[in-house]
Amino acid sequence: MSGKKISKRVTMMDVAKIAGCSQATVSVVLNNTADIKISAELRARVVNAARSLGYGAASPIRRAALQELRGGCIGFIVDQLATTPEAVNAIEGARQESWEDDVTILVAQSQGRAEPERRAVDRMLRADVRGIVYMSIFTRRVAPDPCFDNLPVPVVLLNCYTSDNRFPSVVPDEVTGGRTATAALIEQGHRRIATISGETFMEASQDRLAGYKRALTQAGLTYDHQLVVEGNWTVTSGYEATQKLLSLNPRPTAIFCQNDKMAMGCFDAIRDAGLNIPDDISVVGYDDDELTRHLRPQLTTVDLPHRAMGGWAIRQLEKRPKGSTPPYSVNKMPCAVIERASIRRFF
Repeated sequence: MSGKKISKRVTMMDVAKIAGCSQATVSVVLNNTADIKISAELRARVVNAARSLGYGAASPIRRAALQELRGGCIGFIVDQLATTPEAVNAIEGARQESWEDDVTILVAQSQGRAEPERRAVDRMLRADVRGIVYMSIFTRRVAPDPCFDNLPVPVVLLNCYTSDNRFPSVVPDEVTGGRTATAALIEQGHRRIATISGETFMEASQDRLAGYKRALTQAGLTYDHQLVVEGNWTVTSGYEATQKLLSLNPRPTAIFCQNDKMAMGCFDAIRDAGLNIPDDISVVGYDDDELTRHLRPQLTTVDLPHRAMGGWAIRQLEKRPKGSTPPYSVNKMPCAVIERASIRRFF
């Protein structure tokens, strides 16, 4: 592929492959698990492998100590924990950023309701947290309960922001993500590129579609509304949307699915139509869900950087000046294309 270099997020599996051990062993070593005995030689192999790969967006073996947070607690309040991996990835990024400094992360689920948020804040303050991360699963504007105002500890928003920007916040750069996903197909010679969007009321869907349109404009391609089909982030909606796209004449040569679950449905519909990926149709997903590595061919996708955002939130809590005042900027975290085998050059 020509153009910008495509980045790949380093995982524990990558570290394990270099170190010649299991992912579980990497986790034990990097978590400093005390009650499991690992030989000094194996421990050194894992640490050296992690260091050589730069494991983690802000690898704990490479960064300076978090002096203000050392030995304390951080509160992490999220509206939903179990529905998607985003919260887990963000918490893992926060843990990676703070683990060497003996920081304990206290997690509470609020379901987006004011009363659970107030209880969580009260209990976290009684636990003497040094800061609070407030997270939404879906990227959106939020209105945190007034209890978050004038707290004695800093507050950072993750995957959300307020209308007045009264807290530092970090969100994915979804417009650029949608643009780079589409540009990856354009760079391979595709000109008739379809997209399957998520529910259009959601900011992520709106921004990814805006990025898709921007890539077309930058390449001098005409936007065709027939090539845009709305899904709802599910496998089934990806299947049904792909069926509609395949009925077009001419059909698209590439499809940008705005999440990986819809891409899975897209794969099934293409195969059921007797077509091949990527020889007949190229497919790009979004999120870098674990399932992307198990599809055949493996899915080219866009990294949704919640792990990196979790690390950013911890660093922001550490460096936020005492008495600093709003408005704060909304930090947009890059979403990089991760190239695998589901796209090919179109001649």
